[in-house]
Amino acid sequence: MFRRASVGGLVAGAVLACLSLTPSMVPRQPELQGVLSGVVFAFGYGVWSMLRGVTGWLWAGYPVWQVPGWLPRATLAASAAVSIWCLWRSVVWQNSIRSLWGLPDVDSVAPFTVAGIAAAVFVILLMVARVLAVVFRRWSRKGTRYLPPRLANLFGLAVAFALLAALVDGVLFRSVLRGADRSAQIADALIPPDVSPPDDPLKSGSAASLVAWEDLGRWGRSFVTSGPGEKEIAAFWNAPARPPIRVYVGLNAAETAEERAALAMAELERVGGFERAVLVIAMPTGSGWLDPGAMDTLDYITRGDVATVAVQYSYLPSPVSVAVDPTHGIAEAQALFDLVYRRWTAMPKDRRPRLYLHGLSLGAFLSQETLPLLDVLGDMPNGAMWAGSPFLSDFWRMVVDRRQDGSPAWRPQFGNGSLIRADNQDARFASATADWGPMRLVFLQYGSDPIVFFDWSLAWRRPDWLGATRAPDVSPMMRWVPVVTMLQVGVDMAVAVGTLGYGHDYAARHYIPAWAAALNPDGWNAETEARLIAHLRDLRPR
Repeated sequence: MFRRASVGGLVAGAVLACLSLTPSMVPRQPELQGVLSGVVFAFGYGVWSMLRGVTGWLWAGYPVWQVPGWLPRATLAASAAVSIWCLWRSVVWQNSIRSLWGLPDVDSVAPFTVAGIAAAVFVILLMVARVLAVVFRRWSRKGTRYLPPRLANLFGLAVAFALLAALVDGVLFRSVLRGADRSAQIADALIPPDVSPPDDPLKSGSAASLVAWEDLGRWGRSFVTSGPGEKEIAAFWNAPARPPIRVYVGLNAAETAEERAALAMAELERVGGFERAVLVIAMPTGSGWLDPGAMDTLDYITRGDVATVAVQYSYLPSPVSVAVDPTHGIAEAQALFDLVYRRWTAMPKDRRPRLYLHGLSLGAFLSQETLPLLDVLGDMPNGAMWAGSPFLSDFWRMVVDRRQDGSPAWRPQFGNGSLIRADNQDARFASATADWGPMRLVFLQYGSDPIVFFDWSLAWRRPDWLGATRAPDVSPMMRWVPVVTMLQVGVDMAVAVGTLGYGHDYAARHYIPAWAAALNPDGWNAETEARLIAHLRDLRPR
């Protein structure tokens, strides 16, 4: 198989594979790094082979420059030496991120794992390419019966690529998607034997609820039965508190998005959600999960005088939902917002709750997509707190693109700060030239979050967040490389969760000042904030 391997392709692949070993936004385990390096190696090899074929096709009939016999061997030997050095150096590069994140260093044998997996991935992809080449030649020969030779080659190439697309999209992708959807649906319906419906009639899923316990889904059941109670909140404040209201409607509760939203609205009315001081419309992530770090801190900050309503729109995790159809949950988000907002605006202004929106990751995107700013200017909601807004959010992209000169992309300052403020782990939200206006839109994002900062333009343009002033949780050794950086950050998105407080794993201690900035709670100060952070220091996603 390697007898006719292109030396130029091997060198090009080795160069790109070496560059893929450099640090990116998120620490990569050796196994994942091996897969990435193998794919990048195959990409470099393929591009070189394609360029060589196109050049030969265009240069047909003209004399070819003869390369000295020693030059390919010397170049191949040099690239092998550089590859060995880069593999050894990759330990230092990965540790440059891990040290910032407080993680243990990579094991010294990691380069051998990376090299072995990369070689295996390259061989597999090369075999696939050779099979496609056979298809290309066969159909090209058939095409010569009816077409000129060059058109026949184009015909054969089209057939080969059509076969590849059919296999990937029609067989592999759809089979994996069906399996993931079915598995997620089964997990969503599973009720552990030690989990029982709540006795409190104010909770969704109780005997008095309009939503059946079985129809809440896995994350809905966790959401309504967890979180701080009235006594815990009162003990923290050393003052009376109220039991927080949590309304949730699962995907199985009704057939359509509009019916699920209407059911959530009816449940919210039943438990007195509009009689609380604060009302929050929360959009969950793709699987229906709501981050306890955000929800529990909200309950504490409001002293329990809050109602949160959410509707599930998918079984699939956010990364899969984004790949399939990121707009899938817009119908649920829009229907729920319209119903709640219509009811809210009909209430006397001095007797209605303060209305906020919230979402994490894909939930933030859907929440932003359904906030019609121009339509609500006459009677504006009080604000929103969005965390980890994904790269596909036009709202977030507008904030970054139109930020003040001199402010970094990972902590953009928008306008005079009276409407929008964004911050990272420091989460002070105080750098503004004007006081808050009637609506407060707060963005929380980590500078090391690839889901926030990925962009297809990484393939050809250095991003602003990789400038001289970069986020404190991004490696100072990270460099932009055309195409490679895009692939690196794309892989980073798949492993961005796992280290609380970095990447796409948002921590309660960072939600607290973000919620405080949006809610502006009475009597809030730095001492209270520090005390709540210490009180919830052991809170972990569940």
